[in-house]
Amino acid sequence: MADSVGPYPDLDAVWRQHSRRVLATLIRILRDFDLAEEALHDAFLAAARKWPEQGIPANPSAWLISAGRFRAVDRLRQGIRFAAVQDELGVLRSEAIEPEAEGDVADDQLRLIFTCCHPDLPPEGQIALTLRTVCGLTTEEIARAFLVRTPTLAQRIVRAKQRIRDDGLRYEIPGVADLPERLVPVLRVIYLVFNEGYLAHCGQDMLRTDLTSEAIRLGRLVADLLPDGEVLGLLGLMLLHDARRTARVSPEGEGILLANQDRSSWEHGLIAEGTALVERAFAARQVGPYVLQGAIAAVHMAARTPAQTDWAEILGLYAVLVRIAPSPVVRLNRAIAVSMVHGPQAALDLIAPLTGGGDLAAYHLAHAAEADMLRQLNRLPEAASAYRRALNLCQLEPERRFLLRRIAELDGA
Repeated sequence: MADSVGPYPDLDAVWRQHSRRVLATLIRILRDFDLAEEALHDAFLAAARKWPEQGIPANPSAWLISAGRFRAVDRLRQGIRFAAVQDELGVLRSEAIEPEAEGDVADDQLRLIFTCCHPDLPPEGQIALTLRTVCGLTTEEIARAFLVRTPTLAQRIVRAKQRIRDDGLRYEIPGVADLPERLVPVLRVIYLVFNEGYLAHCGQDMLRTDLTSEAIRLGRLVADLLPDGEVLGLLGLMLLHDARRTARVSPEGEGILLANQDRSSWEHGLIAEGTALVERAFAARQVGPYVLQGAIAAVHMAARTPAQTDWAEILGLYAVLVRIAPSPVVRLNRAIAVSMVHGPQAALDLIAPLTGGGDLAAYHLAHAAEADMLRQLNRLPEAASAYRRALNLCQLEPERRFLLRRIAELDGA
């Protein structure tokens, strides 16, 4: 079901556009993740039977929510839990089956993401449950993204659902007073969703625009709720990267490096909006990791040609970022900026500890960056070996083809 809902092509489009929103509302109504997922699939199966003859209703989400709710009542009535859910059945039957307003559905998604990211849940459970429920990633996709076994990831999701049910955590958007402390995991998950769409970890396609669009939509909802500096910074960062979407991939599906992109095809409306959001955060003196990353992206987008990129300013921003958020990936990105200012050897000295049994030993992009520095230093056999290490770790087909071309070029040289 996650990949297709049947032979009716319009239903596939409805699934992609509406399924996660419908699920969020069903979870709010039914107060049970698993029952809501069953109801979602039942609703789409009903649509697959009726819509080819009747046509798609004017409000597909409302139709699917109503169908899912009715089928959940049927499941409860027929199942062994009937005696235990009499009161809930009464509530479900008494609720009006009226078209859901778009704002209500949006609120349901915010409620769901705040529930999945509740501070009582362990961080790994927050992320896994949100990616599975809010964004529709499969358990296998999430496990690959976090380099864990699928059964391990599945258990995290099961435990998070049980914790929500057993502790009676409420499906609600926190009050204004509680929002700031609840924002950190929510923003982290939105950031991870965008990253998975911006550069997928595996598969045939580099981009998953369904995920980038969903992350941006959620970012806008949170920004409307609380225009905190880091919220604005994250939204600005996502918009600035999304502005390059069409320039990043060739018609054949191959990745195009930033230096080789057609900058005239960048979406300048998104660039202006993203830059303005980052500037608002700086003006409010609310500067955190997302704001700094947004500022780095804005400097890139301001350059009309690759040669005009202000790498010194970018390196200065990375110097601040690595102090307040010293993650291995941030250190890797800073090393690349170092190469543009101080040369490949200086960058190589920073990358080698990360790949040589360090934090990024299993990260293919780190080995690819190391190979790039070695190639620039004309250490071609070592560069080819580093590209091969990257290839062995890479699961995304366009990147694998790129790495194979690099290896072939070096072998030919």
